[in-house]
Order: sequence, then structure tokens, then C-alpha cells
Amino acid sequence: METEAQLIQACLRNDRNAQRKLYNAYAGKMLVVCIRYVQNQTEAEDILQEAFIKIFQNLDKFRSESTLGAWIKRIVVNTTINQIRSQQHFQNMDDVQDYENQVTDNQSGIEEIQFQELIEMIQKLPKGCQAVFNLFAIEGYKHHEIAEMLNITEGTSKSQYSRARVILQRILSVK
Repeated sequence: METEAQLIQACLRNDRNAQRKLYNAYAGKMLVVCIRYVQNQTEAEDILQEAFIKIFQNLDKFRSESTLGAWIKRIVVNTTINQIRSQQHFQNMDDVQDYENQVTDNQSGIEEIQFQELIEMIQKLPKGCQAVFNLFAIEGYKHHEIAEMLNITEGTSKSQYSRARVILQRILSVK
């Protein structure tokens, strides 16, 4: 059985079988990450392919300071964010409280949602809201980090997140 370090070394030697193994080990999980940010499978697959090109081009920079999976996910998320940033789908909003006041703390329905349903709900969000929601609620970034990543203000990040919560709450209330 091949270790992760051996697989990486084989990939660095341009061993196509090793590259295929690495891709197959992570592509499915990383496609799910991409799908959370974009609204269709084709776009997600394109981003995933671009991300794996970057992964293979930069594999020599992996220093084992984190797991290989975490390093790959970071590249996938950054590639996705760069794609979203290039499309600039953010609406500037000044008053976050307008949205926060519309969101209730009622969590009923959340437990009954299947993973695929959640992905479909997230995909219904406008692109700007979708990106911020994923980065904040799922990836765990802070609003100031999101603002820097997406080249938006921290207030815009907060308002996009609040707007996403309102939209998701409405979708849940219909279910």
C-alpha cells in the first residue's frame, strides 16, 4: 500500500497512474465543494479541472503542514473564489439589520433536510450570497477574511450573508 508521501513523490515525477490516483481520491469531494459555490454542475466541473491543474503544478510546494486533503481543498476553494470574483456578483448593501430582522432563530426543518436538498437550496442563492454563505457558514471564514478574498467590503460580506439566510429561511418555510 502506497503512503501519501509516496503518492505525492510519484505525482511529482509525472507518473500518470499516481496522478490519476490522487485525482480519484479527491475529485468527488472537491466537486461537492465547487457545486456549493456555483449554480450548475458544468461550471463546477470546469472549476474543479482548473483547480487540479493548479494542484499538480504546485504539488512541490506542499509542505505537510496540514493534511493533503486540506491543502487541496484550500486550492479548490481559492480557485472557485477567483472565478466568482471575476464575475463580481455582489450587491452592495448598507443596512445589514434589514435582513437580520427578517431571519428567525427557528431551526425547525433543518434536521430533516438531506444533503442534496441543502446543496440545491444553496445553489438557488444569488451568486454573491452563495459565495459568502459558503465561506462564512460552511468554510468558517470571518467576514473580514471574506471581504479580502472577494475584494468587497466587510459590510457587503455581512449583508450578503444576511440576505442568504433570509432567502434560505424562505425556502425552508415553503418545505
